[in-house]
Amino acid sequence: MLRRRLIQPILLVLLMVLMAIWPRLAQAIPSFAQQTGQPCTACHIGAFGPQLTAFGRAFKIGGYTQTGGDAAIPIPISLMLLGSYSNTTKGQGGPAANNYGDNGNFAMDQISVFLGGHIGDYFGALVQGTFNGIASSFHLDNSDLRLTTPITVNDTELRLGLDINNGPTVQDPYNSSYAWGYPFVSSALVPVPTAQPLLANGLIGNSVGATVYAWYDRSLYVEAGLYNTYSPSVLSYTGNAYGPGATTNPAPYLRAAYEWNWNGQSAHVGGIFLHSNINPAYAPFSSTGSMGHDSYTDYAIDGGYQYLGDGTNVVSVLGIVDHEHQNLAGSFNAGASSQAINSLNQARVTATYYYQQTYGLTAAWQRTWGSANPGLFPSEPVSGSANGKPNSNAFIVEADWVPFGKADSWGAPWVNLKLGVQYTLYTQFNGGTSNYDGFGRAASDNNTLYVFAWLIF
Repeated sequence: MLRRRLIQPILLVLLMVLMAIWPRLAQAIPSFAQQTGQPCTACHIGAFGPQLTAFGRAFKIGGYTQTGGDAAIPIPISLMLLGSYSNTTKGQGGPAANNYGDNGNFAMDQISVFLGGHIGDYFGALVQGTFNGIASSFHLDNSDLRLTTPITVNDTELRLGLDINNGPTVQDPYNSSYAWGYPFVSSALVPVPTAQPLLANGLIGNSVGATVYAWYDRSLYVEAGLYNTYSPSVLSYTGNAYGPGATTNPAPYLRAAYEWNWNGQSAHVGGIFLHSNINPAYAPFSSTGSMGHDSYTDYAIDGGYQYLGDGTNVVSVLGIVDHEHQNLAGSFNAGASSQAINSLNQARVTATYYYQQTYGLTAAWQRTWGSANPGLFPSEPVSGSANGKPNSNAFIVEADWVPFGKADSWGAPWVNLKLGVQYTLYTQFNGGTSNYDGFGRAASDNNTLYVFAWLIF
């Protein structure tokens, strides 16, 4: 218990120290592009984040420390605005959220402030604070602090690093994983499938992790660390809440990947492991192990391919498959799960094409399937499951226009804009196709049109 009380506030302490020392030490400015002297296209597919190129992955693994640009101001702050319109085939029968209608909603989804850049040659960070315009609340968002240095082994570079972050895969350099994976933006005002693996989002934003990593010859990447959920008070301070519950002990995390880069192309294959023992949550800031704990073990395999060429035609393909074994003894004993032993699986595949890093088209497929469990997935309007199954199947198509982000763009690198139209089509939702919730709603009723304007400067 003492160890947990000491570990949980680490991220907050580091953030306060970071804020205190940055004005005196930083040479960076609001944009990573300005810091490195490179256009956004150097780091990002489609001249706009978060999908990284090989150069962008190297910059992240290198601790955000690479320079080469013109450092003009001492505190590297950036502002992000995301506004949208969302509409489903059929309304939800009630307000989508407080102060919003049943359907067809305009929203300022979020306003984020980023503090990001290098603090000397060995230390860098990316810290995101977000105002949720739908919930009218502020929270500490994806944040990543790194201490790193390269050494030489047999005439080959080996980069070693220590990373402090607030959720598994927040620090991951590959967009095939979850925290920075597709869809990069989506609506919080529409129904979405209930079941998600713990690795996908259960510990992101409500935990602190410390990992160590090594990157050999810019090819082999290995990482290992531990995660612990925040205490209730830290959850409140950061504006976050428990997912499935609070960790009973530090959760081990392992990551390995191998990357190839050649002739304007790159590819990688990898795997991720996460094991968590969790006291089930019964409120946003409360959990209990009085009836036992739940265990989640995730095994994921991921990979990707990118073709950058000369920047005229850019292609990216990403994929991940995650198998999660669940022993929900605590939830079962408390009557919240129909059985203790369950499994949950998820597959995601995303293909993106950009012409001149300006006009983009993305097609994605996401499928979730697993054990029937009426206790976890009861029948209820819109969000429920009539047969107690988590199975969902979705296809997503998105068209984007990114007018800036190139070396010769107006306002570079300060002005960055993405305008997009996204459509999600469900062939299965929470276990069914027609009347999936037991109250007459069809999976296709949740098909979603999402139009967004995403600005970073």
